[in-house]
Amino acid sequence: MKAKLVVLSGAGISAESGIRTFRDSDGLWENYRVEDVASIDGWYRDPEMMTRFYNERRAQLEHCQPNAAHVILADLEVFFNVVIITQNVDNLHERAGSKQVIHLHGELTKACSEHGKKQVHDIGYRAMKYGERGADGALLRPFIVWFGEDVPMLAVAIEEMQTADHVLIIGTSLNVYPAASLYHYAPKHAQLWMIDPNDTQPVQRPITHIRAKATEGMKQWKNLVLPDNL
Repeated sequence: MKAKLVVLSGAGISAESGIRTFRDSDGLWENYRVEDVASIDGWYRDPEMMTRFYNERRAQLEHCQPNAAHVILADLEVFFNVVIITQNVDNLHERAGSKQVIHLHGELTKACSEHGKKQVHDIGYRAMKYGERGADGALLRPFIVWFGEDVPMLAVAIEEMQTADHVLIIGTSLNVYPAASLYHYAPKHAQLWMIDPNDTQPVQRPITHIRAKATEGMKQWKNLVLPDNL
């Protein structure tokens, strides 16, 4: 039986594919207030602006490609049972070939009814027109988990983390909760790894920190863990 590798990925892994992050100095926070584009209150205040904002993100995503870090994670399925828990709303893990991906914060290429996330529509990379309606007659909105909303996939993510043999945290500063607390659910025997070039929030258990960007860090991690299979 393959050992289980649970990956918690954040914006840093997609940044090397050209997807702008919110928290970097030149990130999206510089041009938009978080409460305007990433909160449920922002949707209630100006749903038309929010629709345009996510149309722009979707258009950008169409022209971005998975990078080496995404590809290595997909290739690791030969050696591990790999489950990826991602805070990212892009589809780069799937496009690289990863088969088990849990999206904590929603998916950019999908839309849902503003009355709930149970009715989900695949819209690909097309622009949504403000005023589009779902099957229930309600306004369609981006299928994104905003601040102020529950995280529907959190319980599933916790269950996966509870059976991990290895936990790899990559491209996240562990600032966004509840995702940042997921590693606490890993078993005591699980080996924890962090790939990030910068200091992150303190981790309350032993962890090996590889100080590198995602692509270089994944190459180093693979050399450490699978030296005979390169």
